[in-house]
Amino acid sequence: MSAAYFITGTDTDVGKTTVAAGLLHAARLAGKSTAAGKPVASGCQVTPKGLRNADALALLAECSLPLSYAEVNPVAFEPAIAPHLAAREAGVALTVQSLLKPMQHILAKHADFTLIEGAGGWRVPLADQSNLSDLAMALKLPVILVVGVRLGCISHALLTAEAIARDGLPLAGWVANIIDPKTSRLEENLATLAERLPAPCLGRVPKLKHAGAEAVAEYLELDLLD
Repeated sequence: MSAAYFITGTDTDVGKTTVAAGLLHAARLAGKSTAAGKPVASGCQVTPKGLRNADALALLAECSLPLSYAEVNPVAFEPAIAPHLAAREAGVALTVQSLLKPMQHILAKHADFTLIEGAGGWRVPLADQSNLSDLAMALKLPVILVVGVRLGCISHALLTAEAIARDGLPLAGWVANIIDPKTSRLEENLATLAERLPAPCLGRVPKLKHAGAEAVAEYLELDLLD
């Protein structure tokens, strides 16, 4: 039976792609087919084949279905700035509709396990007054939240969970990604998150020297997802 999720983070640079690749790898280890989408990415490198984003490439590497780069990441920008600003500079209309069809195409592959990864946190702006969260709503996907564990993460996590619920989407699970292992009262903070977030913790990923998908997958439990 196929399952698909939208994966978001409490902020930018919280290890969203690291966890997403780990989840996809864990699914592959469980014998599941996998697919992924990164609808919009900024901070891309110019290559002979066109713009390429490191996060999108990491997701593509964990897709067992034969997908092209353009399918996984249909909208790419070179500047490492907020996507709506990069789009404005490039003269591109970054709308929910422009991202919806390519992500529906990924979901139509019916992989056993599919992840659509956002950019930054939950309320990343697109054109006009729309946000990337509106894409998750249009796709009607349950959400996996990556919590970047550091000082201040509890408020960020709870506010994000509240916004997801207000948008009418279920929080399927969350992952604690330990960005700062020296966070004061680390265990107490993790316990508070577990008590207050209305979804199971899918794993606690320590700060790894080499945070490849295979290494991260060891700390994740897909079975806790509905």
